[in-house]
This record gives sequence, C-alpha cells and structure tokens, in this order.
Amino acid sequence: MGFQRIGVVGAGAMGLGIAQVCAAAGCSVRLFDVTPGAVERALDTVKKDLSHGVSKGKLSQDEADATVARIVPARELQDLSDSDLVVEAIVERLDAKQDLFGALEAIVTPDCVLATNTSSLSVTAIAATCKQPQRVAGWHFFNPVPRMRVVEVIQAPRTNPGVVDALVELSKRIGHRPVATSDSPGFVVNHAGRAFVTEGLKLLSERVADHSVIDGILRSCAGFRMGPLELLDLTGLDVSVPVMESIHSQYYGDDRYRPAVLARTRMVAGLLGRKTKQGFYSHDSAKEGPATIAAAPVGTPNVRVWWPVEGPGAVSSNVASLLGGITRQPAPDHADVILLAPTTGDLSTTIGAMALGAARTVAIDPYFSGPSGVTLMTSPATSSTTVDALRALFEARQIPVYVVADSPGYVAPRVVACIINLACEIAQQGIASPADIDAAVRLGLGYPAGPFEWGDRLGLRTVLEILQALHKTFGDQRYRPSPWLVRRATLGLSLAAPDRAA
Repeated sequence: MGFQRIGVVGAGAMGLGIAQVCAAAGCSVRLFDVTPGAVERALDTVKKDLSHGVSKGKLSQDEADATVARIVPARELQDLSDSDLVVEAIVERLDAKQDLFGALEAIVTPDCVLATNTSSLSVTAIAATCKQPQRVAGWHFFNPVPRMRVVEVIQAPRTNPGVVDALVELSKRIGHRPVATSDSPGFVVNHAGRAFVTEGLKLLSERVADHSVIDGILRSCAGFRMGPLELLDLTGLDVSVPVMESIHSQYYGDDRYRPAVLARTRMVAGLLGRKTKQGFYSHDSAKEGPATIAAAPVGTPNVRVWWPVEGPGAVSSNVASLLGGITRQPAPDHADVILLAPTTGDLSTTIGAMALGAARTVAIDPYFSGPSGVTLMTSPATSSTTVDALRALFEARQIPVYVVADSPGYVAPRVVACIINLACEIAQQGIASPADIDAAVRLGLGYPAGPFEWGDRLGLRTVLEILQALHKTFGDQRYRPSPWLVRRATLGLSLAAPDRAA
C-alpha cells in the first residue's frame, strides 16, 4: 500500500498538522471539516508555520509553496472517495467516530485504509461497527504534529498486519518515528506517562515534600523538563484527572494506575492550574512554576561528619566527594552529623537497624545527587540543627539542597523506578517492543532517557531494591515489580533483551 492520496477529516490543530506533514512528504491531501471556514483557517495556519520555517532556513520558499499547493479543501465528504487513506481527527467521542467511519465506508473504495487519530478511545471499538474492520487502525500523532516527530501506529485485534506495515512506512516518509503498538488503554505514550504524575501526586499526598520541592528535584536532579505538579498545572486537572481515572478504570482498578484522592479534590475545588490562575502554583504573576532553589555562598562551616563505607546505609566515594573534602570522622559518636544513603528501606528503618543517634542522622539520595542538586531525607527524629549544618556544607559548594521527609526511594529514584517498572509491564503485556517504548517515551514525553535505557544505567538490582522497599513499607500493590524486570535482574540481562526462545 503506497499511500499517495490522503483524506483528512477534521481541520483542528491535529488535522491540519497531519495534512501539513503528509503534504510536505509529497502526498496529495484533501482536508475536510463540517464547520464553515475551518479548512480555510487551517490553511492559513499551515502557511504561517511554513513561512516561519522558511525564515529560519529550515526549508525553501519553493518547498513551502509546494506543500501548501498539495492541500486541497474538500467541500463535502464525497470528495475523499478516491483516497488511499483517510485519517479522522475529529472530536473524541466514540459515537461520532463510529458514525464517520460508517459514512466513509459508503464512499471510499474497498481497499482504502481508515485511520483514527484518537488519543484515548479504543481503536477496536471504533472499528467494531465497520463492515471491514480489518482496514481500520490507529495513527496517533502528538501536538504540534510537525514538531512532535513520533506517532503511534495501533493495531486492533482484526486489523490487517499489512495496514500497520503501510502506516509504519508512511510515518517514516513524513519524518516521524513510528511506534507500533497493540490496542490498549493509553497505547504506549499515555500509558507510560501514568507513573510520572501519579507518583508525584502520591509523594505530595504522603507529605514527603511540598509541590515545589518535588518538582525541583525532578527537574534539577533527574533532568525532567518540568516536574509532575508543574505539568498538571499546565495540562489542567480538569483534563488530567478524568484521563487518570479512565485508565485506572480500563485496567479494572489495577493499583499501578490509581490516582491520589487529592487530585480530584483539587479539581472539584476549581484549582485546575494555569487556566484558572491557581493550581499547585499561583499563576497570577508573569513568572509561573517553581523557582530553582539557589545555593547561598557562605564560608565552609566547621561540621564533623561520619558516614559508613559499607553496609545498608553506605555512602559511596562519589557522593562523599560532594561534601567538599570534609574529613570522615572515625566513629559516629564523634560526629555532629551522621550521613547515610540507604537503598533497601527508609531512613527510620536503617537508623533502627544500625542503632544510631536518630537526631543527628540524615540520608542523601545516592543516585540523583550531584553538582546540580542534592536531596536530603530526614526521619521524624532528625533535628533541624542537623539538617541546617549539612545544608550549609553543600551550599558552601554552591550545590542546591532539597529536603524531604522519610520515604523509601527518596523522590527521584522512586519516581524513575515506577516509570521503569510500568514500562516493563508494557513490554510484558506485549503492547510494544522495548525499543519502541524507549523511543515513545523520549520523543512523546520528553523524558531525559527511555525507561529501559534508564533501568540499565541505574542497574536492574537497584531498581528492584527501590520497588521492593516501597512494596514492603506500604504494602501497596502499585509497587509490585513487573516479572519483566524481576527475571532480567535475576539473570543479569539488559531490560531491552528479548526472550531468546521467542
């Protein structure tokens, strides 16, 4: 199937973007919308976007003109009758999409492929009322289409594999990275993205830290573009909460997808985010979102520190080097501050096991602490004097400090471990390949690394330890490790390694 004549139904942001990238790849595109003037407005938007590209030197004026010339307004649905492929990008309502596909089947040729750009509905359900469900597939883009160069190609149970192969090839032609996936709630990108926001909300509801500290750690220490609470303010809780609840429901209440109660409470209260000027942050001023915690220049304080070099709370030499050459005391009794880095439990449990002075003991995140920021974790018994003394040591080296309450996995390791674990479950269910999952997460969600890449970098046993500590502490099934992760950690394999007997 070599798609050359493409029909696009729906001239909103997604439809015009799909039309633009297909036309830029040399396809003839007919664009239809039931709203009067919508197609003309869409063409104006495409022209402006292409003109911007010309001004930036990304394409020539001739290329821009040729792209616009390949997009022809369709006055009625019948004008799409000779299309090789018709893509719908209309309202996210199952009945509307089913009605449209029924109308298209009465118009197009028997071998015309019908694709839906749905982001949340079941492709299987959309195809269920079609006379030829084998020609129906999902082709899910992300906004803005010309810049978000990843697309999910979704195969429903009755979709002809040849249709998927053809859409994969067309995706490559238009310059997008195709991610082949089976039909399932959230597909790959929205499915994989559940761990980031749900775990951020869980940390907030446990009062591990306030919203700005959680976001600051995940941006400064882990490298995310924005934190989960900042992201929720951007998308709006009125959008995000129904999606979280829908995916949780579609997976029959699986605890991995369970939203925090406070999300719905805040939504009902109207604290939606930027659109209401008040969410987790206040958006009344020009400056929005969390401010990075700045380290204040001070002289190096005289603080005596002891840390273990082996055992459950051992601090590595790399982490100890952040203290700026502080000499390790010979014993904990000689120290003002006891610094631990537990990986198999929370700080309170580790203090009890090691019989240390709780008021003088602080933990440091051993995985995501560095010059861009360190996370210090306190127990309920840690004194503020101890925290202030240790904070001063890092601030003397211009290292931002984030302080959180006791939690297995701190903040960044806990969130990243949950992302990795959910990606492993996606692979375990055969929804997509590890390579496609990594690409989808990097390109579709903008994470600093793909989950399998991240897991191999951290070490599978480390990820497993974090999840097991969370599971033991909370007794919550949301933290149960995926068999995909457990088996590969046990055998010393890469997360991306396929089953050799498969």
